Amino acid sequence: MNAPDPRHLRLLEAMLFASAEPISQKTLASRMPEGVDVATLLKELQATYAERGVNLIHAGKSWAFRTAPDLAQQLNVEVKVPRKLSRAAVEVLAIVAYHQPVTRGEIEEIRGVGLSPGTLDVLFQAGWIQPKGRRQTPGRPVTWGTTDNFLDHFGIEDVGDLPGMEELKAAGLLDAGPAISAFQGKGALAGEGEGESDGSPHGQLELIGGEAEDAEGSLKDMLEPLDPEDGDSERP
Repeated sequence: MNAPDPRHLRLLEAMLFASAEPISQKTLASRMPEGVDVATLLKELQATYAERGVNLIHAGKSWAFRTAPDLAQQLNVEVKVPRKLSRAAVEVLAIVAYHQPVTRGEIEEIRGVGLSPGTLDVLFQAGWIQPKGRRQTPGRPVTWGTTDNFLDHFGIEDVGDLPGMEELKAAGLLDAGPAISAFQGKGALAGEGEGESDGSPHGQLELIGGEAEDAEGSLKDMLEPLDPEDGDSERP
């Protein structure tokens, strides 16, 4: 039996390596010189690569080079893909920062819209909010506040360093809407006014249209690393 022509082997090898998908034997034969025994060439090539880092394998009637099975695990690479926060999550994070400790119900009242079940979970898993105990009211709801990771991420030493009322007004991030009126008696923002009766260190915050990332000012600079997705699934 004559040895396969090295030129035909090289051509077959090149076609298989150049293809992103497995190639059928029929297709390979149509691209080889007339009269070439493609089946014999494939077996020869398969034997040549049997002990190498890539093997020539066949699936059904198609052929392709693939990583040797014993090396596959060593080539796996785990990549952390940062998860973008929704606009709703950005709003909730801002409310928690300025009203903490705050309950889920209070967050909903401030936003004027119901809170999706997973929004607090996303912020909790990111390590930016955590439970701060229970409110001593009927039902004893859980209260939420920011974490040291939140401060570290935004380069803040203390929640008292968050932008004050005048800064937020200048940035166009405050709106004298229903939420402001509803919480008018619950204290001022950090470092402004008297203490509040509900234990919250900060006061009213209303993000206009949920578009914090489009406004100028220090709060915008803080929220910009979050890279929120467009849209808000919770907003009616």
